[in-house]
Amino acid sequence: MDVTTETFERDVIQRSRELPVVVDFWAAWCGPCRMLGPAIDSEVGKRAGKLELAKIDVDADQELAARYGIQSIPTVAVFRDGEPVCGFVGAYPPAAIGRFLDDLLATEKEAAAA
Repeated sequence: MDVTTETFERDVIQRSRELPVVVDFWAAWCGPCRMLGPAIDSEVGKRAGKLELAKIDVDADQELAARYGIQSIPTVAVFRDGEPVCGFVGAYPPAAIGRFLDDLLATEKEAAAA
């Protein structure tokens, strides 16, 4: 889902209290962002219902990019309980994104069991 400054509180902060929200900070002119986009869409889609994907165009929403110290794109940040908890910078291949998401979900499962 595309997120703006106006919808960020509901779509990312509030939603992250229910399940992890993976936020893709990107821009249309960014080549690596265009490579990452389909890969992250696919990998998150394979884990539907376990996490949410939000996309923030850093050109359109510079305030959000500044608030979270985004200096390079693409940057992926995972929000949980209203706060960024982990992430990565750069365009990773689908397999690496899948491993990252699986590790995230394994951590979630361990935390829930504790």
